[in-house]
Formats: sequence, structure tokens, C-alpha cells
Amino acid sequence: MIGKRVVVTGLSALTPIGNTLEESWGNLTAGVSGIAPTTLFDASAFETRIAGELKNFDATAYVGIKDAKRMDRFVQIAVAAGQQLMADCGLVMTENLAPEVGVLLGCGLGGLSTIEDFHSKLMQAGPRRISPFYIPMLIANMAAGQISIHTGAKGPNLVTTSACASGTHAIGYAFSDIKLGRITACITGGVESTITPMGVSGFNAMKALSTCNDEPQKASRPFDGDRAGFVIGEGAGLLMLEELEHAKARGAKIYAEIVGYGASGDAYHIVAPQESGTGMAQAMFHALRDAEITPETISFINAHGTSTKLNDKTETLALKTVFRDHAYKIPITANKSMIGHLLGAAGGVEAVFTAMSLHTGIVPPTINQDTPDPDCDLDYTPGSSREMPLEYGISNSFGFGGTNASVILRCFK
Repeated sequence: MIGKRVVVTGLSALTPIGNTLEESWGNLTAGVSGIAPTTLFDASAFETRIAGELKNFDATAYVGIKDAKRMDRFVQIAVAAGQQLMADCGLVMTENLAPEVGVLLGCGLGGLSTIEDFHSKLMQAGPRRISPFYIPMLIANMAAGQISIHTGAKGPNLVTTSACASGTHAIGYAFSDIKLGRITACITGGVESTITPMGVSGFNAMKALSTCNDEPQKASRPFDGDRAGFVIGEGAGLLMLEELEHAKARGAKIYAEIVGYGASGDAYHIVAPQESGTGMAQAMFHALRDAEITPETISFINAHGTSTKLNDKTETLALKTVFRDHAYKIPITANKSMIGHLLGAAGGVEAVFTAMSLHTGIVPPTINQDTPDPDCDLDYTPGSSREMPLEYGISNSFGFGGTNASVILRCFK
């Protein structure tokens, strides 16, 4: 492999099924759903009244009350995840190391709740009621900026915004920068919090969200014949990526190794994937080429699996294109069946869970797969987790605008 080796030395996750990595992973492998009635706003008049919200999240456990009030919820979540990550990885941010540690995150929409709040103030009371913190609260890159401020990381600091592929693209670029020797380590992954009136009404207008309000825990049904839209979620999933020799020198715990990244564009439609799955397949082919492995080497797949009719059918076609007969032998997991779709954070959270699968030898289940769909006929690990030897895992993310990304991790040896 050309370039430096890149390993995962820290993980953190704040998700609808847990406010820590341990809690999230435990519930994921147990098949526990985090989908419930919406509480972040009054959704009684909306077509969709369910979401994957964080439960009992308290930003003041990580930042002071004054600072918390000057952060949008997505930034609060990012800072909390960043602090959990630093505690897990044990990296000491010395004066010499700080310029070698980047913060590269994915975020799809940024501070939508802040925009809504201040727009209401503007309309009701005029421009003098707008806070000087309005812009710094809402811009997407403030997630990376605040993590940098709170951790002392002084390397490259930015956010990738590519819809639902944002987190995976961020991981791919962080991996590339370390592999090329530009930096030594990087805080990466994704964050999002857009369970707001505008967010939900916008996706409702597109007919993209599930309206199975009476049975929230069964609403997200990736690859199931009765799937009827995704469930919006919020949270963050972060990884500490580190150059192997640096990690070994400090005695770091190593969860997994990142070995390949691929991206592509459909050049087809603003929201619908190319129905042949060609663009999705191309991202996976690029990742396999980058990792210098064959499709048959992959042990399991963490699918994008949104629970929408077109995405799941198209992703299944793409998997068959890439893996051919081997596609029927690979266990596939769809985390969104339990946590919902975290949009720009999805790729980060799912990469965290992919690393945990390789670290523990457990493939989490896809829940709510009750009704067969002839268009989705692969092994989606229905019902319960599966313990098995795992060497390589691929995590997929696909987004509006026809943007596709895949990252490959392997069990560290």
C-alpha cells in the first residue's frame, strides 16, 4: 500500500439509542430502536410526528451554560462528541503535536434551528433583535471550529457538506491527508441536528419521510417490502484517525485500520439515485481499488439503507454489480433501522459502528425486516446480531445531488 497506514484510535457516538459509544453500541447490537414521538417541537400538525432524537442530552455537562446558549444544538452535540472522543483515544494535545492534528467533519445543513428562531425574531421584532452570535451559531463549520477550540487541535479545520454523504466524505479526506503525510492525526466523522419544523416539513413536502406515527419503532424498515420513507434522526459519530507508527509509539488502543476510500457522482438527478446503481457501485469500486483488495475480500457491509423505496432497491442493485455472486454471501447491516437517518452525521456514526464490528466481531442486525421484497433479496442480517470472524468492512453513504462515498476498514493486524 502506498503511503502511511492509518488507524482508528478513538471513537465516540451520541445517537438516538445512546449518549455514549458503549450505550449506543450495546443497544444497536441488541436491536433496540431509538425512534419515538417528536419532542423537540410540537409536531401535532405535521404528517410525520416521529424522529430519532437524542434522549436526555444535556449540553451543560460539556460546556458552561453561557457557552451552550451561544451554540446551535448541532454544535453542542459536536463538542460533546469531541470531548468523549478525546477521553477515549487518550491523545495528549502537546504544543508540538497540535498543528499536526486536524478536525475534519461532515455536516449537511448546519444550524437550521437557529435560522428558524432568529427569523421569527426578525419578523416579529425587527433587525435589532438579531444577536451578534446568530451567524457563528448557524454556520456548519462551527462544529469543527468549536471542537478545535475545546481540544486545542490546530491542524486543518473544515467541514464537508455533501448531503447524506457528508460524514463519509470527511472521513475519506481525513484518511487521505494522514496517508499522504500532511498531518499525523485527525478528528473526523459527522454531526447533524435538524429535527425542526422547517426540516421535517421540507422532507414531508418531498414525500421522503415515513408517516408511520402509530408505531414509531417499526417505522424505519430498510430493505423491507413495506418500507415507506426514512425517519429523521440527529447525533454525531466521531473517529480519531492516526498514523500507525505514531499510534504505536504512544501505546494507543487501535480499533481498526482504514484502508480505502472512494467517491463518485451520478450526474443524473437532484434527489433520486441513478436507478441502475452505477454511481453507487463506482464509489465502492474506487474504494476497493484504493484498498488494493478484491470484492470477495469484504466480510460485511454497513449499508446506506435509508428505508426509502428507491434507495434500498438501487443500493441492492449496486451491491450486486460490485460483489456479483459474493453479494449473496455477505452479511449486510442497516443501522438506520434503529437510529433513523442522521443525514450529514450518518456516515460518521455508521463508520464508528463499522469499526466496532471489526473490533468485536459482531455484525449488528437490521430490524423490522418482516416483509420480503423481491428487489431486496440479499442477506441483511435480519432480527439479531451475528458473531463471526471479520476482516474487512465497507460503509456506504449516498446523498442528494447524486453524491456517493464508500470507506473500507479492516481488522487491525
